[in-house]
Amino acid sequence: MKRVLVTGHTGYLGSVMAPHLAAAGFDVVGLDTGYFDECSLTPDPGKIPAIKKDLRDLTPRDLEGFDAVVHLGALSNDPIGNLNDGWTEEINYQASAKLAEYARTAGVERFLFSSSCIMYGAADALDVTEDSPLDPKTEYARSKVKAEKALMALADTHFSPIYIRNGTVYGVSPRMRFDTVLNDLVGSATTTGKVVVHSDGKPWRPVMHVQDVARYFQAFLEAPKEKIHNQAFNAGANALNHQIIELAQIAVNTVPGCKLEMVPKPGADQRTYKADFGKFARTFPDFKFKWNATSGAAELYDAFKKVNLKHSDYTDKKFTRLKWLHYLLDSGRLDGSLRWKHQ
Repeated sequence: MKRVLVTGHTGYLGSVMAPHLAAAGFDVVGLDTGYFDECSLTPDPGKIPAIKKDLRDLTPRDLEGFDAVVHLGALSNDPIGNLNDGWTEEINYQASAKLAEYARTAGVERFLFSSSCIMYGAADALDVTEDSPLDPKTEYARSKVKAEKALMALADTHFSPIYIRNGTVYGVSPRMRFDTVLNDLVGSATTTGKVVVHSDGKPWRPVMHVQDVARYFQAFLEAPKEKIHNQAFNAGANALNHQIIELAQIAVNTVPGCKLEMVPKPGADQRTYKADFGKFARTFPDFKFKWNATSGAAELYDAFKKVNLKHSDYTDKKFTRLKWLHYLLDSGRLDGSLRWKHQ
């Protein structure tokens, strides 16, 4: 698995993962349409050779010569899916299925699909395993379910798709986001001196550091095919499941003088999913997660102090995916199909 195509390589996760894989010795090529190229908080660690293209415009030739594909490219969260479900259907599902078909035709051996634990729906704090019923509640979650099914239909002795169901990712990235839970909480704590929780704080989230995510994708690239072929994995560790109130308290404890406020609001996000990561632990017994929510919050706070993060940065449209896409649409840089008019 030496030559690897990483889609979405300039996004929040990709801008950490692509350089990580390159440093680990892989010949990495990125592919991205560049929606978030301007959304930088810290410098990129290094340039990755890249194809600048919309996922929907790929041809079979783009996939030639690769041993593996790491498919991160997607519209990245529920609010965007709710804004226009047609975009999510086209990009997250249809383009992903086409990408996999082209990869198989081109002789790509391994296809790592960045999926999500959110496809289990509101699981009432049960420990969901890979065999639990899928109950997607949003267009984003539904797109991941449909894409997994399409990829499963393509699996054969020469083409090996793997479905990596991530939890909620946090941590410092060149292409920072403040619309994921721990990043949001520590960003608020740093720039306002308080953390405000609008739900009752009871929903569960499995949270993992962006650097650990890059490391476990590397583990999937390096694993023997027979251990992982055409399988879904909740990727994480059981100790990384937290209730929102715990994460809020960690953020408060990390930032000196910070206070916690509970302000229940009708319609607050009550999605809850507590994942069981036993299969991942059994498959990768030597893999150790280097980060937990406490050390990750400390890293975030240190990084925010270094860049002198202000409240205007924390609330800037660049660091919330939905706000930024709205800006690109409203300014006429993207058309109504999310294709570039002016870059």
